[in-house]
Amino acid sequence: MYLQRRNRILRNNASIRSLVAETVLTPNDFIAPLFIDEGENISFEIPSMPGYYRRSLDLTIREVEELWDIGIKSILIFVKAKDETKDNTGVEAWNPDGLMQRSIKAIKNAVPGMVIMTDVALDPYSSYGHDGIVKDGEIVNDETVEALVKMSISHAQAGADIVAPSDMMDGRIGAIHEGLEKNGFTKTGIMAYSAKYASCFYGPFRDALDSAPGFGDKKTYQMDYANRIEAIKETLMDIEEGADIVMVKPALAYLDIIREVKNAVDVPVSAYNISGEYAMVKAAAKMGWLNEDKAILETLTAIKRAGADLIATYFAKDAVKLIS
Repeated sequence: MYLQRRNRILRNNASIRSLVAETVLTPNDFIAPLFIDEGENISFEIPSMPGYYRRSLDLTIREVEELWDIGIKSILIFVKAKDETKDNTGVEAWNPDGLMQRSIKAIKNAVPGMVIMTDVALDPYSSYGHDGIVKDGEIVNDETVEALVKMSISHAQAGADIVAPSDMMDGRIGAIHEGLEKNGFTKTGIMAYSAKYASCFYGPFRDALDSAPGFGDKKTYQMDYANRIEAIKETLMDIEEGADIVMVKPALAYLDIIREVKNAVDVPVSAYNISGEYAMVKAAAKMGWLNEDKAILETLTAIKRAGADLIATYFAKDAVKLIS
């Protein structure tokens, strides 16, 4: 049999396959999310995220040092606010002595080169567990944006490199950009959660920070998962308003959206491989239904192949160890 081309030649062995691989993972691809709690010497394993922890700041610094040593250059930090600090205004979110602000300063002091990204949303500080201020059962937009600007400026003052608004309020990127500029924080970047969908896969994250909504859901501000064109519209608006990086969240069920966004924009695209996606791999591996290490690499490669320049993932540390 005569064949004009034998495509299998380039799949013949591992060395050849690596030479022609179109998508290659490196430590530079990853953002490691970290959950921080008050106290000292605290390491709490999140029940729905086996192998992942919420740590006190002292132990978080050790973790950041280890991440830096293995080549991870970026972290995304979330804090668990005490119940007594929660209200409907989010005032604790811009407390200069708050856990977030203290964490930024301490991490930057310990590992100056680490790029610190900070979550900007009111849900960890809200007595209602929503990403915004509640009035008459409604999450109000404009007053929430004012709070988010204060929060972002506070993070920048503490030393954050990039603020990451995850709330999905209208106009918040432009307002935050203006606030940072007017206050002299011209080197602080914005990573916008531009296409953040109302997803059932967020459950374990809400366990991690005790931030589940106290009533209703988040569908009036997070996107409908049935929509594609809307994601492009939201993303382009965020770029016009000053976003430096745009994000699609979740990742695995939205690979088509990642590709659509990548094709439409000229700024870096990030994707969030979220807690429910992490938990699924962990659960299936525990049952012996798949190989965890192989699933991690295949999953993250798929996200990068779809168009993500950066991947926020709870597998960041594991992935770097696997690819090295």
